[in-house]
Formats: sequence, C-alpha cells, structure tokens
Amino acid sequence: MASNLITAPILFDRALLRARLDRARRIGPAAFLLDRVAEDMSERLHAVTRNFRDVAEVWSPGELLREPLADRLQSIVRVRLEETETLPLAPESHDLIVSALAFQFVNDLPGVLAQIRRALKPDGLLLAAMIGGDTLTELRQSFAAAEAECEGGVSPRVAPFADLRDIGALLQRAGFALPVTDVDRVVVRYDSAFALMADLRRMGATNILRERRRTPTRRATMLRMAQIYGERFADADGRIRATLDVIWLSGWAPHESQQKPLRPGSAKASLEAAVRKAKTQP
Repeated sequence: MASNLITAPILFDRALLRARLDRARRIGPAAFLLDRVAEDMSERLHAVTRNFRDVAEVWSPGELLREPLADRLQSIVRVRLEETETLPLAPESHDLIVSALAFQFVNDLPGVLAQIRRALKPDGLLLAAMIGGDTLTELRQSFAAAEAECEGGVSPRVAPFADLRDIGALLQRAGFALPVTDVDRVVVRYDSAFALMADLRRMGATNILRERRRTPTRRATMLRMAQIYGERFADADGRIRATLDVIWLSGWAPHESQQKPLRPGSAKASLEAAVRKAKTQP
C-alpha cells in the first residue's frame, strides 16, 4: 500500500550552515542583530510572571542567549545545530523553550514546531525569533535585476522567508494555545552593497540554499548589482538601506487554566447593539 507521508522539501544545506557559522565566529561576528534579539528576548521573558526551571535553547548561534538570560534562567539545556532537525527533547520535559535567529534555516519548520510542542510541559512556553518577512528585499531585487541584465537569467541567492501570517498558522497547526506573532523591522545603512555582504558573511548568513549557484559570480554582475542597489535604495547621503525583519513567535502548550475563546453564538449581547449603544451615548 502506498504511503501518504509527505516529506518537507530540503531547501537548506545545514552542514554548510554550521560551517558558515563556525567561520563567522572565527573571523569575529557582526553582533548588532544578535545583541538586539538577545535584549528583546530578555525583556519579553521578564514580562512573563512565571518561574521557568526546565529550559531548553534550540540552535541559537554562539552564546547568544546565555548572558542576557543568566539572571532569570539558572540552567539551560542547549540543543546544538546539527544537520538533522530531530530534537533530542523528551515529551513534556521543559516548561520553556527558546530559540533565536535559527528557524529561518529550518527545512521542516512545521515538524520542528510540532516537536517543540510535544517537548513542552502543559502550560509551557515557546518564545522564538527568526528572520522573515521582507528581509534583504533590496539585495534580492538588485541581484535579480543585475543577473537578468548581465547573464540573461536569475539564480537563487537569498533564502525564501516566511511572513507573519504563515508563522501564526504554523503555530496553530502545531497545537499551540494562545499563539502570538509580531515583527521587529530593523533598517541598517551601509556604505555599499559590498559592505552589507561582508556583514552577512560575519553573521554566517550567506547563501546556504541547496540549489545555489556553485560557480563564482561574474565580476561584471557583482558590480552591476552594487550599482543598481545604489540607484534604487540609497539615501541622500549615498548610503544604502538594508531591511531586516525579525519575526517573534510565542505559544503555550495547552492547559486547562488558560483563557478559552467564547463559543460562537454564546455572547449575551450582539455587536450591533453595542455599537448602537455607543453612538447614543454623549
């Protein structure tokens, strides 16, 4: 009998990702985005009036979260990046799982979210940040235009990014209660497209698509890309803009103590009556 199992497409070379992150640590990482996410993560956790004892950190690069969370989380089990996306977390073993700037390079994000949901204790929390939305839209457009003009075709260079609506739907699909998503848009300015690309290398965030082009880009194409970038996305002082969208996602493992949405039709007063009443009040 034929199997109905559908496997996720393999978009990313995760072994290459690990090598790129190791190289970034050796050459000195560009830490501004990591620092911003770590600080935001700390603030978001401090807003939750809960004590978390059994905590796991999933695939965050380097020591990203250890120092900012040290005053709140005394012990963290760290899941290191591997080529496989199977998480070594026992069912209902953690009351908090965090991840920073890792999920954008996951081939099977629905499967990983489902694993995290199973690993959380009832009323346990997932809090994560990932790159998504319109991240590097300027670079993507500039490369596409330059390749079309200089080489007659476009090759995959920038990873596809999930948007806010996609992530919210995936949290619900994985069985999380009270899912919440929001976007922190960061616009960074550089002297040139080449300065931006140097920072991406120092982040370990260069192209790891399995279908990436394997031959070096022609010099003429690179120069034309930088020219187009400057023409389309530069400010009055000549510096270019680069958009980075950080998608924040959180969800809880279901528990009977959590607030439940009202059943459809259970309201004691209609919305129309409430609006009419508000209009008649002075």
